[in-house]
Amino acid sequence: MKIFYDGVIAFLSAVGLSALIWSAAELLLRRAPQLPAGVTLVLPLQGEGGTMEADVTELNRLRRHLPESRLVLQNCGLSDEALTLARYLALEHEGVILIGAEDPLPPH
Repeated sequence: MKIFYDGVIAFLSAVGLSALIWSAAELLLRRAPQLPAGVTLVLPLQGEGGTMEADVTELNRLRRHLPESRLVLQNCGLSDEALTLARYLALEHEGVILIGAEDPLPPH
């Protein structure tokens, strides 16, 4: 029975060591992605804007990986309540702009 336990421990040790080597190689050999600078993300909004707050939060999380990026919230027919929320989100988050449906994108 001792031989069986020793075999199991040797197997688990080999798997663990292989996983460590594989993780270290991936970390060392992975190339950093080339991210574009100055990207403008546009989020068209209409109606009640049910997921607007979650969408803005997720796009802001993405913007942390995009240097000099901005987020434009485009009002394509928001309700009054949703428009108030959009204005609040534009004021609350740096680099977030609210424009109308016909407005051109402001220069970067």
